[in-house]
Amino acid sequence: MNSKVEQANQAVAPADVAKYVLAVLIAAAGLFAFYWFSQWPGPVRGLVMVVSLAAAVAVAAFTAKGRDAREFISESVFELRKVVWPTRQESLRITGLILIVVVIVSLVLSLFDWVIALVIEQLLKPGSWFNSLFS
Repeated sequence: MNSKVEQANQAVAPADVAKYVLAVLIAAAGLFAFYWFSQWPGPVRGLVMVVSLAAAVAVAAFTAKGRDAREFISESVFELRKVVWPTRQESLRITGLILIVVVIVSLVLSLFDWVIALVIEQLLKPGSWFNSLFS
């Protein structure tokens, strides 16, 4: 468990609400500029949109939820550093083994399907012992 557990039902601070509104306004302004200034070259409009979204994310990052998100991301990166990733050779061996198992299982399933189809065909054929039971 994380020793930094806080109360779950904390109220949102008015400053955070203002930051959220500001972030939404900045993103909306970038979107507005992207479509309103259609005479601008495409790369410039795209750059304006990217800059406005980056600014909106930067403003939202300074809220309580933004700090929580930054902490979560840093802890996730720290945990990813602990992961022991397989080597290329191990990955190729495991992939080959999985492909072999998939082929074997598909062959077994197709054999079952073939046997069941033969049994049903024999049961439904006119003159079979199964049909003579119900005649």
